[in-house]
Amino acid sequence: MAYAPEEFEPGTSPVIHELCSSGTEPSHWEPLYRQACAFGPEIFTQRMVTFIRNPNLNTTWLFRGDILFDDNPGDEDPAKSSGAPKLVGAFDAGWPERKVVAGMTRTRTMVRRLIPRNQLRDAPMNQTCEFHQSSAAQDDAAACSGKLYTLIIYVPHSQSAETMPFYHPNVRGIAHLHEWDAAAGHGAVSVHFQPFEADMPLKDAKLRRVGYHLLERLHKHGSSALRGYTKRVHHDAVIPQPRFQDRFSALKNKYARSVMDAWAESTDPKKHVFEDLGIAAFLMELWTDMYGQDKAAFPGFVDIGCGNGLLVCILNQEGYQGWGFDARERKSWAQYSRAPCAASPTGYSLAERCLMPSVVPRPENEIAIDDSLIHNGLFTKGTFIISNHADELTPWTPILGALSDCPWISIPCCSHDLSGARFRAPPPRDKTKPKSTYASLVDWVMQIGEDSGWHVETEMLRIPSTRNTGLLGRTRTRETKDIDIASILAKYGGVEGYYSSIAKLAKTGPRSH
Repeated sequence: MAYAPEEFEPGTSPVIHELCSSGTEPSHWEPLYRQACAFGPEIFTQRMVTFIRNPNLNTTWLFRGDILFDDNPGDEDPAKSSGAPKLVGAFDAGWPERKVVAGMTRTRTMVRRLIPRNQLRDAPMNQTCEFHQSSAAQDDAAACSGKLYTLIIYVPHSQSAETMPFYHPNVRGIAHLHEWDAAAGHGAVSVHFQPFEADMPLKDAKLRRVGYHLLERLHKHGSSALRGYTKRVHHDAVIPQPRFQDRFSALKNKYARSVMDAWAESTDPKKHVFEDLGIAAFLMELWTDMYGQDKAAFPGFVDIGCGNGLLVCILNQEGYQGWGFDARERKSWAQYSRAPCAASPTGYSLAERCLMPSVVPRPENEIAIDDSLIHNGLFTKGTFIISNHADELTPWTPILGALSDCPWISIPCCSHDLSGARFRAPPPRDKTKPKSTYASLVDWVMQIGEDSGWHVETEMLRIPSTRNTGLLGRTRTRETKDIDIASILAKYGGVEGYYSSIAKLAKTGPRSH
């Protein structure tokens, strides 16, 4: 059913009748738009809980919603509630008085804290979200129709329009009403605003446009759920969303502006800076889990194919010792302080090197490569290997980790085989997954990791890139001595041509030395 809502004229009589403690009607709930729908109250309630938990689905200004209170957690359909409700948190007496709606019963109350992306502009704000339901209608005519009404009300904890943060519509309350005729098998959803100025028609075009899009998003999600849509991408499998986002916000506030202002590359700074800040935030939270809060216990990292070096620079400045190398020095390297690093062959955190893994044989009659131009891919045991969009080095990452007993993360991008040539990986083993080039590459690298003795974890990283799958190897399933590395290289296409490619790359300039 296409989205083509009926628009109510400003000043239309309210459909929602809120009562105050004295039983009188306190303020005006103005209807904005109403749209026919084919999804029932259970889907409506489930989708609304999803929106409450994930306010970022409705606006990019918000990171998330942290649940502070919930008197019915785990039951996403209040109509099915049974027994004593379980509580999350405690209701604060300082929060707004809970609503009473004529003809309806409150079935659930949740309180969330809205977390904006930019807390330098506006602070987080609490918001009460109430569920109301009625099997009887709100007037005698509807009472005979047998319709079921489900109402969700959002009440911001803000006393006036002047104190409302920018990311919230400038209204006292927002409501979504679902009407359902079980006999006919169809219903409608509508959006309502409660203006700060009681009984004043809501004529503000911007506010009405916000209401239009809120209802549009609800209708889209409800209709998708009716068609059996299930979410394919699941974030936060390794690191919880709040921890990642709080760390990312801190890094963004600390580094983003200065790095973008001094950007020396020809690439888009907005994309690359926020991407590297996101990866840094994830790694720092991951390393906290793996090594604890004491950074002195951190074993060090190496970024293979480090590109512009920004990720290395950020991690070093945040107290994580490590280095990175790439086949060519970038313009940005001169701007980033090359911190001293004993693990680096140059003694500094950024080095110009080509990777020639120790297990790649040298063909007969091939030209020799100056050892000062290459790295053999062997690292101190425990060094954390970072492979961020490392192209030709991507499939080598889990193998290098196995050879040196080093944990690793790989964020695949372009598809290359072990010889360094471009190729198309076979379709994923899981036939329910997309057969795209990227999905095929990700699954292929996972297989290399598993065959190399790793338990491979997957995290869909919250970074501004469509190539955002993070493959993580931090747990061994077999020791390297029990793995035939030569057989793995042969199984995945061999390495013929890799030595020649690196020899050509190493001898072509200009170089920094």
